[in-house]
Amino acid sequence: MKEAAELRAVDDRQAVEELARARERMSREIAKRIVGQREVVDLLCISLFAAGHSLFVGVPGLAKTMLISTLAEVLDLAFSRVQFTPDLMPADITGTDVLVEDRTSGERSFRFIKGPLFANVLLADEINRSPPKTQAALLQSMQEGQVTAGGRTHDLPAPYLVFATQNPIEQEGTYPLPEAELDRFMFFIGVDYPGAEEERRIVQSTTVDGEPVLDRVLGPEQILAFQQLVRRVPAAEAVVDYAVRLARASRPGEPGASDFVREYVSWGAGPRASQFLILGGKARAVLEGRFAVSAEDVRALARPVLRHRVLTNFHAEVSSISSLDVVERLLETVKP
Repeated sequence: MKEAAELRAVDDRQAVEELARARERMSREIAKRIVGQREVVDLLCISLFAAGHSLFVGVPGLAKTMLISTLAEVLDLAFSRVQFTPDLMPADITGTDVLVEDRTSGERSFRFIKGPLFANVLLADEINRSPPKTQAALLQSMQEGQVTAGGRTHDLPAPYLVFATQNPIEQEGTYPLPEAELDRFMFFIGVDYPGAEEERRIVQSTTVDGEPVLDRVLGPEQILAFQQLVRRVPAAEAVVDYAVRLARASRPGEPGASDFVREYVSWGAGPRASQFLILGGKARAVLEGRFAVSAEDVRALARPVLRHRVLTNFHAEVSSISSLDVVERLLETVKP
C-alpha cells in the first residue's frame, strides 16, 4: 500500500509538471488572438481546471466572446454560444421533445432534440438579458451536469463549463441574476480596457487580412484527468482555516464580524465560497507547477471568488462602497 501511494505521488508530480507546460502552450496559442488580458486568461485557465463556471463582466468590444471561443478551439472542446434575449425560452437552450413519425410503420413517437447546452463549453452571452425562468434553466446543468426535459434526465458531455458574459453599463431591459445562480459561478471576472500599447497591437492585428492558425494543446480526456489531479492536491489545515475565516468574516451576523461588515453588508459569502477558494487555489498551484496549495493562492483568488457573493446594503450604496471594497477590507483584516 505504501509503495502504491508513493508511486501515485510520483505520477501526480509528473502530471503537475506536464500541466504547467501545457498551460504555457495554451497561453501562447491564446495570445495569437487575444492581446494582453493576462489576469483574465489566468483566471479562465484556473476556472477550467478547477471545473468551475465563471461570469465575465465588461463593456462590449473587449473580446470576451473571442477569448472563450479561442480557449475551446485550443483545447479541442465542443463549443456552443447562446445569445440571451428577452424572448429566449428554457427549451431553446435545454432542448425539447419533438413528434416524429416512422415512415415505414407509421408509428409516432417523441424524440429529444438536444439544445445548445449540450457542449463542453457553453458561452451564455449577455446572460442578464433573459428572464429568470430561462436563467434558472442553467442551474441544474451548472450544478449537476445534467438536463431534465420531458420528464427524462440527460447527461451533459464532460468536461462541461458555462462561461457567461454581462454588460455592466447597459441595465435597461435586463434581469439581474438571482443570488442562487450567481453563487454557482466560481469567479466574477472583471474585464477592463486594454492599455494604450495593447490597444495599438489589437488594432494592428485585427485590421489585416488573414487569421492566425491555432494548434490544439489538450483534449477532453486530458482535461478531465487534470481536473481530477487538481482535487488530489493537498491543502494544509492552516490554508483551509484561512479560506473559511475569509468567507465567514464577510457575514454581518457572524460573531466577531467587523463593524465595517456589520454596517455595509446585508449578506456575506456562503460555504461555497470557502470551497472555491481552496479548489481554485489548488488549480492555481498546479498551473504554476506546485503540488501544494498555499495561503497566497487563496489570497490571490479572494477578489473574484467573493465579490459577487457579498451583498452590500443601502448604507454602502449611499457611501459609494462596493462589494469589492468590502473584500479589500477583509484582505487587510483577515490574515493567513
